[in-house]
Amino acid sequence: MSIPRFALVDCNNFYAACERVFNPELEGKPIGILSNNDGIIVALSNELKELGIKRGTPGFKIRHLLKKHDIHLFSSNYTLYGDLSSRVMESLAKFTPDLEIYSIDEAFLSLDGLEHLDLNAYGREIRTTIKRWLGLPVSIGIGPTKTLAKAANHVAKRRKELKGVFDITGHPEFEQILTSIDVINIWGIGFQYAKLLHRNGVHNAWLLSRAPQRWIKKRMTIVGLRTVMELNGISCIDLEEKAAPRKEIVSSKSFGKPVTTLQELQEAASSYCIRATEKLREEKQAASQIMVYLTTNRFKNEPQYANFQSIRLPLPSAYTPDFLSAVKKILKYIYREGYKYKKVGVMLSDIIPREMVPLDFFAPTYLDDRRLTIMECMDNINRKMGMNKLTFAGIGKARNWKMKREMLTPHYTTNWKDIPLVRA
Repeated sequence: MSIPRFALVDCNNFYAACERVFNPELEGKPIGILSNNDGIIVALSNELKELGIKRGTPGFKIRHLLKKHDIHLFSSNYTLYGDLSSRVMESLAKFTPDLEIYSIDEAFLSLDGLEHLDLNAYGREIRTTIKRWLGLPVSIGIGPTKTLAKAANHVAKRRKELKGVFDITGHPEFEQILTSIDVINIWGIGFQYAKLLHRNGVHNAWLLSRAPQRWIKKRMTIVGLRTVMELNGISCIDLEEKAAPRKEIVSSKSFGKPVTTLQELQEAASSYCIRATEKLREEKQAASQIMVYLTTNRFKNEPQYANFQSIRLPLPSAYTPDFLSAVKKILKYIYREGYKYKKVGVMLSDIIPREMVPLDFFAPTYLDDRRLTIMECMDNINRKMGMNKLTFAGIGKARNWKMKREMLTPHYTTNWKDIPLVRA
């Protein structure tokens, strides 16, 4: 019986690396990516970390350091990052038929059936290919379990002599390697469990792997026990090749400036509703309920107000106008004059697969008439021509409520106008 092998491929400093792909002059320079409305730093390059700046630092607090250290701050360009992520995953799928997309910049690969290969060399081939095709650096950890592959990836990132690839399986320094990894850096061990383990003298991955299983199960449930077994090379966590369907879809953003009018709130909520129903259709799902919520800025010394309300549709749907009508009704009911609103959001719930939408004797479902055809046509146009090329009038034209993104880079890969020009 062969030992299973997993690889964890992780894009290094993904958001910063995406910015460098189309601006090579940023190579080696400190880069920070800002949150919505250009607030706090949510992603950093290694060069920025070396300056002592941490994730969560407000962007305005380091303005005085920008020129001194040649720091480059950017608004979050999620359209670019999402598209490059899709391209990374498509490229990885060429190396194995079994792949689990774990996050926007990470994927687990099954290497079963490839044991006859030098897996370190195979990992280097994957790494070289992603760099050549997409310009993105990745680190690859290989192990007999997903937890050990994740641990190997942790080592691959930190030891330059490994050149970004490390196979921990049967390694002669296995104990020393696990001893060097703090429990907080073990996949599946959160902050609270790390505190518990530290209080009980379990400080690193090796000590955790030696901990009594009965004690682990009592204090950390079966999930913690699986982690311990995985650290001992017993595979307990399979690849999830198909993502579990979502129970809710939430779409919301904070406003770039305070919003006071009902019309602007309706425009913003309609925009978020359109995006939420697009996600619903992407996953071939339908929803029966929509909730809309709004809130003022609780951090400001001014009158505060927050409220929400839900509406249930007669039949599950993914037809955007069904939900836009509900959004307007809800906001008319919960809106109050005299407040400066910071955020509005939309949540779709009671989600089921599209093929399970029940039939109704008195009314057709959106699958049985032209509504589905209309939505699919609209989605296809927007996929080809760019987001919101074809949309609904309810989102308005001025959109003064849009979040602030003053340092946004072009959508190089998804907008015809932003395609880079090369002059020879």
